[in-house]
Amino acid sequence: MTIRACAVVALLVSAAAACSSERAPDEPLPPLNPRATSLHAGFGTMDRLVDTARKEGVLNVVGLPRTWVGYGEIIDRFSDKYGIKVVSLAPEAGSRQEIDLAKQKQGGADAPDVFDLSMDVAVANAASFAPYKVKGWADVPDDLKDNKGRWYAAYGGYMSIGYDPRKIPAPASYGALQRPGALVALPGDPLRVASAFSGVMAASISGGRADAARGVDLFARLKKAGMLGQPDRATAVVDWDYMNAARAAVAKNGDATWRVTIPKDAVLASYYVQAVSARAPHPAAARLWEEFLLSDEGQNLYLKAFARPARMEAMEMRGSLDGDAAEKLPPATGTPVVLTIPEQDQAKAYLKAHWAQSVG
Repeated sequence: MTIRACAVVALLVSAAAACSSERAPDEPLPPLNPRATSLHAGFGTMDRLVDTARKEGVLNVVGLPRTWVGYGEIIDRFSDKYGIKVVSLAPEAGSRQEIDLAKQKQGGADAPDVFDLSMDVAVANAASFAPYKVKGWADVPDDLKDNKGRWYAAYGGYMSIGYDPRKIPAPASYGALQRPGALVALPGDPLRVASAFSGVMAASISGGRADAARGVDLFARLKKAGMLGQPDRATAVVDWDYMNAARAAVAKNGDATWRVTIPKDAVLASYYVQAVSARAPHPAAARLWEEFLLSDEGQNLYLKAFARPARMEAMEMRGSLDGDAAEKLPPATGTPVVLTIPEQDQAKAYLKAHWAQSVG
């Protein structure tokens, strides 16, 4: 089932889900449980969750650069709205580093309360997370969440080509990057950087299927032709659309010095997921953070930063999506391809065996 189809199905069942998760007017409030698996079960009302989180007073986040998908504004909005101090640990940490840091700080008041992770890392470490289903749970597509509530997507994007229109015309495909005068870049080493790996895999899509060998072959040919370089000097960068779109938005003096395109029928989608630490030192604040990120307000803040909210389809159908922000997203044509964990593992094994000798 595609992302769009899943979202529509989720919307159709959300009304029934809401009926079962909302407290009836005459229903007694449950005992407070900051480690509850849902708002209804542990707090009864959002006000009680907010009050409990405020008493904790602190939220520890990890791996959230302020320039990444609007997290600077998201953190400030959450802190101002609820009066909770947000402590940002290791902002530049990758997903695996987040998990490693949590293990190092386990049991301390400065341990991470919540995580923002690539899906493969979340799946591999699901036992470390506390189940918690936010109010908007039903709107998150089934293939983007753990059925026990241990992790769930909050935002994502499509792989894209950012390019300088003064140097090269809009590439109609990844293969079209092979042209005189082009200098192409990935956002890092695909053996270590998730976005770079995804760039190789996007370039490998043909007929709706990804094949790591095709992606490695393209970048090997670019390297051989002297057309593979670093992002700060490149005329084209293969990266997530929200990163390329953010770069285009800050073009100086209004000049169109950077544009974004998503090649037709080569749409690779990937989502980052949220999780609450099973040993969160501030369990109520952690759950309030997840409620905020998956709320209409939080989802629209991601959208404002060019990321695609996990609840986007449902919000659009309900009329709660920021339409102006949505119109600024790079258009995409074709059914998005989302790599399964086994597909990712197989592709990573191929790159490990062939990238260094083919591309270096």
